[in-house]
Amino acid sequence: MGTIVVIYVALFVLMIVSMWKIFTKAGKPGWACIIPIYNIIVLLEIVGKPWWWLLLMLLPVVNFVLLIWVLNLLSKSYGHEVGFTLGLIFLSFIFIPILGLGESKYVGPAGKAQAPAAPPAA
Repeated sequence: MGTIVVIYVALFVLMIVSMWKIFTKAGKPGWACIIPIYNIIVLLEIVGKPWWWLLLMLLPVVNFVLLIWVLNLLSKSYGHEVGFTLGLIFLSFIFIPILGLGESKYVGPAGKAQAPAAPPAA
C-alpha cells in the first residue's frame, strides 16, 4: 500500500511540475496551474479560446468534446500535430511531461506565431 501511495504522489508532483512549465513557456504564471478553475481559464488563454468556454465545460457530453478540442489546440500551440494530441488524450501522464519538460516551444495560440510588435509611429 505504501508503494502505491509513493507512486501516486510522485506522479502527482510530476504533473504539477509539468503543467507549471507548460504555463511558464507560454508566458503565463506557473502558479496558476495549481489554482482550481483559474488554471482552466489560463489554459484557455494559452490555446486562444475565450474564458466562457469554461461554462460550456460544465455541460455533459459537451465537456468531453471541448476537452479533446482544447488538448488538440494545446498540442498545436506547442508546434505538435494530431499524433501528439492522441498522446495527450490517451497517455496524458507521459505526454504532459514531454510537453512541459521537453524541448517543445510555445508558438502561439493554436500554433499561430505571435505577430511582432509594430514599431512606434514617428
